[in-house]
Amino acid sequence: MTDSADIKSIKACVFDAYGTLFDVHSAVGKHKQRLGKRGHEVSAMWRTKQLEYTWLRSLMGDYVDFWQVTSDALEYALDSHDISDNILHEDLMQAYLNLSAYDEVPGVLETLKHAGYKTAILSNGEPSMLASAVTGAGIDSWLDESLSVHELKIFKPDPRVYQLVTDHLNVKPEEVLFQSSNAWDAAGAAYFGFKVLWVNRFDQRAERLPGTPDFEAKDLNRLLEILGLQKKSGA
Repeated sequence: MTDSADIKSIKACVFDAYGTLFDVHSAVGKHKQRLGKRGHEVSAMWRTKQLEYTWLRSLMGDYVDFWQVTSDALEYALDSHDISDNILHEDLMQAYLNLSAYDEVPGVLETLKHAGYKTAILSNGEPSMLASAVTGAGIDSWLDESLSVHELKIFKPDPRVYQLVTDHLNVKPEEVLFQSSNAWDAAGAAYFGFKVLWVNRFDQRAERLPGTPDFEAKDLNRLLEILGLQKKSGA
């Protein structure tokens, strides 16, 4: 278990993007009237296939960027629900460029920056996708880096992806506190050597994988408690 001495060594707080900072289901939420009762199921399948395709393409050695993966996954989800609507597909893809950030995100990032921590995103997202999401959420001024797997053309949880953090931020693995809502990503980061907070927003069960997160919480506010920081008023 991580102790206070380990926490004092932390220099960088790094975040997964989709599902951790940004609500991946908010894209469908913006068009819920057009999808009706099928909206929740479409959104869940879209997300599931999006992740599956990253893993499968990595294993197949056939990389395409996350925008293409996201489009392919959406096409599958719509087809599985007998929805053939190219305009809806395009509208949902555009909505994915402007996902809503979770409520606590801006305040948490601002507090970290004021406290002197390096902050970064580490994501499967293609760079322009990340830039759009970060700008749309108004959190660009609180991030030092937005690191994308596109630099390597391999998806998480390949260890080379987590190495991007140490290379770009000039830190050791044990100096990084990594946050992800995805249990498999939290496991991958812990296995690489990061300290990890698993942001278990949806009461998932722990994965049976190598790599155990140091902390678990419902949202990112727990990060400030771990670091001994006070949340800014209204954050």
